Amino acid sequence: MPLSPSYRASTGHQELGADFYDIVMPARFPAHLLRHRNRRWAARTGLESLTEDEWVRHFGFFEPLPGSFREPLALRYHGHQFRTYNPYLGDGRGFLFAQLHDTRDDRLLDLGTKGSGQTPWSRHADGRLTLKGGVREVLAAEMLEALGVNTSKSFSLVETGEELERSDEPSPARSSVLVRLSHSHIRIGTFQRLLYLDETRNISKLLDHTIITYLPEIWRDSETERATAFLDEVCRRVARMGAQWMAAGFVHGVLNTDNINVMGESFDYGPWRFLPIYDPAFTAAYFDETGLYAFGRQPDALLWNLFRLAECFLPIAEQSRLEASLAAFEPVLHREFAAAILRRLGLRPRSPEQNGTLARSLWTFLLSTKAPFEQTFFDWFGGLRSIERARRSPSSSLYSDAAFQPFRTALEEFEPLAEAALDHAYFARERPCTMLIDEVEGLWESIASRDDWSAFSAKLAETEMMAEAYGLRDT
Repeated sequence: MPLSPSYRASTGHQELGADFYDIVMPARFPAHLLRHRNRRWAARTGLESLTEDEWVRHFGFFEPLPGSFREPLALRYHGHQFRTYNPYLGDGRGFLFAQLHDTRDDRLLDLGTKGSGQTPWSRHADGRLTLKGGVREVLAAEMLEALGVNTSKSFSLVETGEELERSDEPSPARSSVLVRLSHSHIRIGTFQRLLYLDETRNISKLLDHTIITYLPEIWRDSETERATAFLDEVCRRVARMGAQWMAAGFVHGVLNTDNINVMGESFDYGPWRFLPIYDPAFTAAYFDETGLYAFGRQPDALLWNLFRLAECFLPIAEQSRLEASLAAFEPVLHREFAAAILRRLGLRPRSPEQNGTLARSLWTFLLSTKAPFEQTFFDWFGGLRSIERARRSPSSSLYSDAAFQPFRTALEEFEPLAEAALDHAYFARERPCTMLIDEVEGLWESIASRDDWSAFSAKLAETEMMAEAYGLRDT
């Protein structure tokens, strides 16, 4: 079918040249069963008119989209993995398939893959993604978007009919290929690779390309000023992302430098978790034996990664100025955390002091009482206007505890946002939508044992209802 008149493709990343990617071919799969199609974001990219067969041809067989890359690009990068530098990274089971423009705000969007086959960076791996891994990534992205986190979008999931051997899943495991939509796939590790190779000219080239393409408002005539302005902006964006994770009760699990997008957009969901209760030591990855990326340590991990980005600009900027950019991370993190808490509670901001007091008192209550994390935000969305809902809550007894009183007092200073949909049908429920690990495993069990996708579809519908009620996602 003809594409929407608003469809507009790009080949912008290709302009960086062959030093930054490898041209690759997608794997040929024995089957192509469409399991998920993001219709809302298909409309945002002008692809809503594709038939199912056309969709699978583009996002299962990877026939090129009109006007974008004729061949996929496996991107080159390095990175610190659990703080050990790895110079053998790169797109080992994915590639940049196409670039499009958002039909609403004209921002450039990447369509990148996961599980699309081997590349020069596969290092003896098969380049595949298990179906369970694809399902989990769809669920993570949908939940995070609904909770107001700046996240990549799971655009498409196709089951591909292969049997995979995996040490962390029952084998043989079903296979899939995922397409995710992001505002850039340029990572901290993309810059790190160029520093490692002593390619200062290419650091400058990547810096200028990233600013011109994504952040033209921060352009400076001096290269030194461009580097520091860029680091300023990346620190601000990454701090905001980290604050949003904390307010959502989300644990990414693997905060390696190759998993941090310089646009401050959360992506690449492997062993993620959502908190059942507030626990700073809660980890997502079974292999994170020291708790390096535990929930409460995520801001520290992000700042450590930003230090690695700053090092990449030492050949072109003064260390003191780069350190000044890094010093701004913590104040921005605290300010954005308070803002994210207020958004999650549907409340109108007040002074910075009042905003901070509210956020701290809520955090103290959650830590001291072990109240269910998501239930608390659900009960008090709208502040004291929702006190009757809170009285009906399974957590109502906790709201009579002395530990709750500082938060209750802080709420007196706040009014709901004018657009807060307090009468939405979602708030007539007793419990909120959650995405805890036991629920995710239950959804997968239905698929694995009976090929029953109804619970998965129902969870996505429930998440959509929550997103409408909270009104937090990028609309």
